[in-house]
Amino acid sequence: MRSILFLTVVLFSILSCKQTTSEPEVFTEIPWVSIDNVEGLINKKSKNVIVDVYTPWCGPCKLMDKRTFTDQSTIDLISKNFYPVKFNAEGPDPIMFKGKEYSNPKYDKSKGNRRNYPHQLSSFFQVRGYPSIVILDENLNIIHKVSGYKSPEQLNEILTEYIPS
Repeated sequence: MRSILFLTVVLFSILSCKQTTSEPEVFTEIPWVSIDNVEGLINKKSKNVIVDVYTPWCGPCKLMDKRTFTDQSTIDLISKNFYPVKFNAEGPDPIMFKGKEYSNPKYDKSKGNRRNYPHQLSSFFQVRGYPSIVILDENLNIIHKVSGYKSPEQLNEILTEYIPS
């Protein structure tokens, strides 16, 4: 009886581990990852990267969060085909990207969620407006950029072109 109980526990543990390490078949939200972690993820499984470049004060950015990034077809398309990253273009945190550290030395914490100074990574991405979507290939090279609010249909059409065959 003990051996059956032991085998049941071991089998349950194995199945539980297997389920948590594989991608779900149905996504209910976009599994955003940190830009600091994306290189490690690409080394495990090659995918292009979509970077949502936003600021906390940006109305169209909030609208994309509310309408576009909650649309089921967009959730499915992004979650299954890209590593999705949210990047605060005016945030204070230093970021390691392609072996180089980027920061925001002029960041003014007294401004809170109001306009602040741009992060150095925003300059690297050559972002000129918010929201912006930056698509990176599996080598983290920029392959496409687009600025402004995009509906789910508009974003899906753009992203479909950058899904590797």
